[in-house]
Amino acid sequence: MTTDTLPEKAAAPSILPDAPVAAPVRFLPMSRAEMAALGWEACDIILVTGDAYVDHPSFGMALVGRLLEAHGWKVGIISQPDWRSADDFRALGRPRLYFGVTAGNMDSMVNRYTSERKIRSDDAYTPDGAPGKRPDRAVTVYAQRAREAFPGTTVMIGSIEASLRRIAHYDYWSDTVRRPVLADAKADILLYGNAERALIDFTRRFAAGEAAAAIRDLRGTAFMTSPGWRPEGWTQIDATALDKPLVAGKVSRTRNVVRLPSFEQVKNDKRAYAHASRVFHLESNPGNARALVQRVGDGPGARDIWLNPPPLPLSTAEMDFVYGLPYARRPHPAYDGARIPAWEMIRFSVNIMRGCFGGCTFCSITEHEGRIVQNRSQASILREIAAVRDHTPGFRGHVTDLGGPTANMYRMRCKDASIEAACRRLSCVWPEICPRLDADHAPLIDLYRAARAVPGIEHITIGSGLRYDLAVRSPEYIAELAAHHVSGLLKVAPEHSEPGPLAHMMKPAIDAFDAFAAQFERASRRAGKKQHLVPYFIAAHPGASDEDMLKLALWLKARGFRPDQVQTFLPTPLALATAMYHSGINPLKSVASVPEPVASVRGERQRRLHKAFLRWHDPANWPLLREALAKMGRGDLIGSGARCLVPRR
Repeated sequence: MTTDTLPEKAAAPSILPDAPVAAPVRFLPMSRAEMAALGWEACDIILVTGDAYVDHPSFGMALVGRLLEAHGWKVGIISQPDWRSADDFRALGRPRLYFGVTAGNMDSMVNRYTSERKIRSDDAYTPDGAPGKRPDRAVTVYAQRAREAFPGTTVMIGSIEASLRRIAHYDYWSDTVRRPVLADAKADILLYGNAERALIDFTRRFAAGEAAAAIRDLRGTAFMTSPGWRPEGWTQIDATALDKPLVAGKVSRTRNVVRLPSFEQVKNDKRAYAHASRVFHLESNPGNARALVQRVGDGPGARDIWLNPPPLPLSTAEMDFVYGLPYARRPHPAYDGARIPAWEMIRFSVNIMRGCFGGCTFCSITEHEGRIVQNRSQASILREIAAVRDHTPGFRGHVTDLGGPTANMYRMRCKDASIEAACRRLSCVWPEICPRLDADHAPLIDLYRAARAVPGIEHITIGSGLRYDLAVRSPEYIAELAAHHVSGLLKVAPEHSEPGPLAHMMKPAIDAFDAFAAQFERASRRAGKKQHLVPYFIAAHPGASDEDMLKLALWLKARGFRPDQVQTFLPTPLALATAMYHSGINPLKSVASVPEPVASVRGERQRRLHKAFLRWHDPANWPLLREALAKMGRGDLIGSGARCLVPRR
């Protein structure tokens, strides 16, 4: 890396090609026979994925493959290979440039195991939902097999699984802190987040003859280096001492790298882990984030993992280009009509934006997509609606979603770009909505109305979760939603009712939900419709006590909510709530002097109890609830009275 092309200051490379490929293939090939039919002797790039290949922009390998194709490269796909040997990784031959390895749209551990660490009975991203078609920690296994299949071949890893493991991280499934994924996968480079810019820039330079090990100045990338390596003229800020870089006065961004506590430190010291998590998240705004470095190992075998600052958001023109590529919008014919549940779920939906500035501590969107919302133009979205109408099998006029990570953040952002670039808040809406946030719903309302006017579109419903603390600021939006875009039920996610757990989640106070519920009910009534909210809640979240869960159960009962499906907190790598769960410390506050403790719900019985409080109406939970209520001194809630939570027998 030279001192005149630094990731902090370098101009953002465009992902738009000079001249898109004239004749894209119908499907990216998955076999030598398909390659031969296209007249290919070899692929430039081979993408390995843990998902079935569905040629749709909601599936990562399709989006990445089509983007590379648009730049003129020949791309093949190895989908759900048998990882027990390297044979399947040789199916398309040796790639001319590199293997691109991903676990798929989901983290492979989250995909396979429940929050109770039990194996799931199905896999939504596999034909007919069959389980067991990908290994645990698939990115690591696939990368190793690709290297075994063709020694010396360049291997790139990416996707959400790689993003969430780019530094040392707590692994819930083994209950230990694991090394950065690159240290185990032995890949040449890791691309994290929405990595289109880094992907295209790396491929251009690598194809032009630049060595992979020399490409070290791309945002959104990570790589292993020798201990202490840094570019000429750069300064290291030592953050191995608790909170040191956070109290150092004016924060400089130019030619600085922040050294996190080492893997060995965070593995052996939970306070160091909480501190590292705090520093990591404070360095997440692409406008001001510094590079990060972390030591892995001691002695002669020690290495550093270097993380360049996060990728810059895509422009609207770039978003339009990515989503406007010539997708077949269906599964590859090799699946012979098998049902792929994840495809069934999104086949009639349209993604309108990326990113989320909510910053919920339990959510992985922040670590992967970032807090800056990236939007498509209305014209691009309308073109995709027409494509769904014209080219998606089984379409009958119902678009099942216009959304993204959050349904109603379309075109919202900071009113001042310079302030946005300097901001270090972890959320734009917590503990209250920032006064500089432009939360205007007018562009979204206009989009809904234009989408309904597309010929052949009979109904559009909103399937993405709604941010109700934003929605209450726009009665016009709630009226539009209730009148035209709800089919009886609307998903919202208050997650809890009590201040303590909500603060540890970085979620708004419950009165915001009550205000939204009242507005939604009035709007539905005016529209002549009987509609209901479906609230989602989390059990066993860090900071939630048994008493908090009891109060939530009483809140649910008082409002007539009987949740059917509830979620027990699942600690995913790098999330702030995971740092709370593992360390017992709140990383939202300084850990330098007296850290704030956080109670973690770790025992199986207590986790079952918290879930039982959410499903207080289920007779299967009554014995456990009776016992708990008696121990809590709340026997008054056992019986047949109106206030009682469970009957005596």
